[in-house]
Amino acid sequence: MGFFDSIQKPGFTAAKGKNVHIKQEIVKTALNPKKTFVPFPQHLKKRSLPDKKATVLDNQTAKLSPRSRAQNPRKRPASTPQRLESDSDDDVSDHDLGDARKRARRTSDVEPDLKRRIRSRKAFSEEDGGVFPMVHAVDVASLSKPTKYKAAFPNNPQAIEIHLQYPSASQSEKYELVVPILNDDFKALEDIREVMETIISNYLPSAEAAKMQNDSTGLIRRLKRATERRAGNEYTGFVQEWNDTLVDLRKNGTISKTIDDWKVVDLKLLERILTQTYSRTVSPRVHTLRHYQNGTDNVYGELLPKFISLILKQDVKMMSDQIFVDLGSGVGNCVLQAALEVGCESWGCEMMDNACDLAELQEKEFNARCRLWGLSAGDIHLERGDFLKNPAILKILQKADVVLVNNQAFTPNLNEDLTNLFLDLKEGAKIVSLKSFVPHGHKITSKNLSAACNRLEVVQKTYFSACVSWTETAGTYYVSTKDSSKVQAFAEKNM
Repeated sequence: MGFFDSIQKPGFTAAKGKNVHIKQEIVKTALNPKKTFVPFPQHLKKRSLPDKKATVLDNQTAKLSPRSRAQNPRKRPASTPQRLESDSDDDVSDHDLGDARKRARRTSDVEPDLKRRIRSRKAFSEEDGGVFPMVHAVDVASLSKPTKYKAAFPNNPQAIEIHLQYPSASQSEKYELVVPILNDDFKALEDIREVMETIISNYLPSAEAAKMQNDSTGLIRRLKRATERRAGNEYTGFVQEWNDTLVDLRKNGTISKTIDDWKVVDLKLLERILTQTYSRTVSPRVHTLRHYQNGTDNVYGELLPKFISLILKQDVKMMSDQIFVDLGSGVGNCVLQAALEVGCESWGCEMMDNACDLAELQEKEFNARCRLWGLSAGDIHLERGDFLKNPAILKILQKADVVLVNNQAFTPNLNEDLTNLFLDLKEGAKIVSLKSFVPHGHKITSKNLSAACNRLEVVQKTYFSACVSWTETAGTYYVSTKDSSKVQAFAEKNM
């Protein structure tokens, strides 16, 4: 499933993913008091390209509220339908899909991380029999839930259970061949097909992939025909053919060699793993997140995988030996993505109990999913509580290389507290946020020399569709760098 299905609202149609266009401007804390700024338009038309003229945010500074943080709990954007995957296959021809998947989708313009080890050695060994706890598809969708699912093949009214092989030597996944009564529920047959297509695109050599993708005789085409004809026996036979082929390719070392040749983890593969993890842990319990939209200030929203990938690979250029911290990490999606996409040590801190519970479920399932797919991820640490007070977070921030803060709806007081917290970051550390921590037009003076924001160099950027869960419209985000040199230069000049 390409969407966060359980969060979808009736009648919602998710926007197709588009390439992200970046408009970059450096907002400096100027030493020249005569420098002027051109106002930046606050609202851009949906999916429109940014104005070619250099523009900056208009000079408006939010005044701090006199109320305490206790009276102003931190806010998050409202939860609206989210999608984990950038594109939908619904309106793409099989021929187009085949051509697209025959091309390796490895990002060539990203600097390779020579220290990154993508393949999991443990996943290709049989030291523990390859058996471990995980949420199988049959645990989510089966005839044991007759009000939600029915048999996919009417000629086989009894539940048909199949086992689907993944690239590693680990256990296969159990599915019941059922279809949902309501369209928003888990689609087992669609999940099976998407697993196969993702493996074909990423793990198989070109000759084997072309054979599988053949529009007339390929396995995917035959599987679709069996589904259309409601031929359950044929369908299970094709799944067994798939399993046998994948086992042979693993045993002869083809799959291991393919992964070892990767320089990065493909975004489509990453999205598939995140989607599987979410659909088996968060989706069945997503109503617990909706509770935060009624009567509280803690409202839930997510930055989506395509956006996070852009940040990690292009904006901050993270490497596997660095440390990522997400302050206000929700159910942990960004933390998990950084751990797998970059291979770095990845931390998150969240104060909402229900979101923390789901994040812990996601972490366990994510680790199992990575092993199924034969991939290694960086160490994951999820903390509960206030990130301004959590001892583990305060300690790791001193070593952090990249800090992510979805502060779209944070109060001015909380943003000021965060700015002061960033004084403990090391020089050169990056902060990615939805609101700037440096007021527009701010200038270093002798009176404000000690202000924390003087030590941040800010770059403003623009994101477009399929980047955040709460809106389809464009928005701005900011990449700040801890840099104390301007303060030192001002102090030396005015001593």
